[in-house]
Amino acid sequence: MRRAIAMVLGGAGLCSVLGVSARQGVETRGPMTFVLECPGGDCPLLKGAPQTSGMRAGSVKLKPGESVGWHSTNQNEEALVILHGSGVANIEGGADIALHEKMMAYIPPGTRHNVTNRGNGVMEYVWVVAPVGGQR
Repeated sequence: MRRAIAMVLGGAGLCSVLGVSARQGVETRGPMTFVLECPGGDCPLLKGAPQTSGMRAGSVKLKPGESVGWHSTNQNEEALVILHGSGVANIEGGADIALHEKMMAYIPPGTRHNVTNRGNGVMEYVWVVAPVGGQR
């Protein structure tokens, strides 16, 4: 059974989790910035190569009761950084994980999951997906 790991982060902790470090053999890229405002519910921000070495990211806004739908991380690992609101990450074969703002949830590779807004207001989060072992 796969498990998702949730961590509550303060401001400094969030910066260290999202920080970038150079590795040997990986092309160094310049910094990029993205506005998290978008008219749709799921907005890609990073789209893999050539922007990154394989990482992708986006933001999601869910109205109360809305879900993103069941999907799998496949060969990727995924981090969800909850910005506003509250909800639940449903993990196939495992326990649901309560989500709330200023929290990060880690979803391991090969894990089917869904995110549902269980709060009264809009739930907004950023997702970051990266290939395991440097695969692209």
